Amino acid sequence: MPRAELDRGQASLHADKDTGARPAGTMALMAGERIERDSMGELAVPETAYYGASTERARRNFPISDLRLPRRFIRALAQIKGAAAIVNAELGLLDAGLANAILRACEEVEGGGLDQHFVVDVFQTGSGTSTNMNANEVIANRANELLGGARGVKSPVHPNDHVNLCQSSNDVIPTAIQLSALHAIHEELIPALDLLRQALSAKAKEWMPVIKTGRTHLQDATPIRLGQEFTGYAGQVERGIRRVEGAGLEFAELPLGGTAVGTGINTHPEFAGRVCRHLSRTTGVAVHETDNHFQAQATLDAVLAGAGALRTVAVSLYKIANDVRWLASGPRAGLGELALPEVQPGSSIMPGKVNPVIVESLTMAVAQVLGNDLTIAVAAQSGSVFELNLMMPVAAYDLLQSIALLAGSARNFAEQCVRGLRATEQGPAMVERGLMLATALAPALGYDRAAAIAREALSTGLTIREIAAQRSGLSSEELDRLLDPARMTEPGLSGGKPGGA
Repeated sequence: MPRAELDRGQASLHADKDTGARPAGTMALMAGERIERDSMGELAVPETAYYGASTERARRNFPISDLRLPRRFIRALAQIKGAAAIVNAELGLLDAGLANAILRACEEVEGGGLDQHFVVDVFQTGSGTSTNMNANEVIANRANELLGGARGVKSPVHPNDHVNLCQSSNDVIPTAIQLSALHAIHEELIPALDLLRQALSAKAKEWMPVIKTGRTHLQDATPIRLGQEFTGYAGQVERGIRRVEGAGLEFAELPLGGTAVGTGINTHPEFAGRVCRHLSRTTGVAVHETDNHFQAQATLDAVLAGAGALRTVAVSLYKIANDVRWLASGPRAGLGELALPEVQPGSSIMPGKVNPVIVESLTMAVAQVLGNDLTIAVAAQSGSVFELNLMMPVAAYDLLQSIALLAGSARNFAEQCVRGLRATEQGPAMVERGLMLATALAPALGYDRAAAIAREALSTGLTIREIAAQRSGLSSEELDRLLDPARMTEPGLSGGKPGGA
């Protein structure tokens, strides 16, 4: 559901600024409310809400922002709860009729039909208990409706006793983080990165005949093929895909089954393994129960490692985008070796100006991802206290946002920028004037004589070839061989003493 629609849906349930204050000692209902009960007593909730008292308390306690855990996370929660219902029925812990109703409710949540009822702020209890209870209450109330009951009665399906059976927020929330991230990587990020890799590889092949001046330290270097530069960019993305796949292996080790502190209290010993096998079958992504629940719940190490892979991909994309921006600078007063696709006017005052706007959008997304990475690092470092990490919701939000931003910006960069890039004549035209052609003379003349030729060429404005013809004593045929830019771009073909290969 789009963010605007979700916000409107939430507004229809309650006003964002409402703190739910009531006169002391009273529980008078206002229009459109019903009474719900939890372990702390009675509380009024919106009559149309599928959530209950625990969620309503959290909604009132955390009026911090308009940020909510994203659709992917809610979907993962529903998948976990649905699989748990099936497994609990198989283990004889849950009545089959109740399990079926819970599963049907979970399928509605998974499909997005109840998104407006997930109302808890990201900035909440650090364990994510409020969001877990939000899911339990929504699923239980909807399941009771499906069984012919009413919202708020907690019968025959109870949010804790049935929907949360064999689970704790402390293992469900980190499991949902990892499961949702794993799906996002495979469904969004890897396909987007592979699209970009293909676009860059296609340009590398197209531009392999184009020879230009290389640059190191932003200074002229020996010749390079434009296609070779783009082979490097494609290689960065290819390795980024591998790194993200490695992060996926970390995410696939699920904390489910540890319950409160990692000991597995109040759960069946077969529960987590069976749920993981069910999730693997139904989602198409292989997951398994961790072999060390204590580390899985007490830390965000898997999330931190995944964020590190995303950070590397983000920095790679920034390097590629920034190189493209520099190579396309100009078109007359800059490098001008590439021509950008013209996607929109670049200035409100300068007619005809075209800016690298697709590149700019990508670099801003990268900046956000790097900020998210720092937040996740702080959450992993400062939030891990004894048996539980206490910054899970914000880590979940930032991790999933980073995956979505990298996927969206990489795809957009491939489709709206890389595919439309054109090579100009500027790069090849400058090769003969490049001072670092003198590098090819060093094997024949020695470093010092070649350097003197380069310095004289710089001071006189003549080319390396022209000065070498006067000072080196090499024949024109030998100079042609040594100063052939194409040979300089191919390993094993350049350099050597006069007469050598």
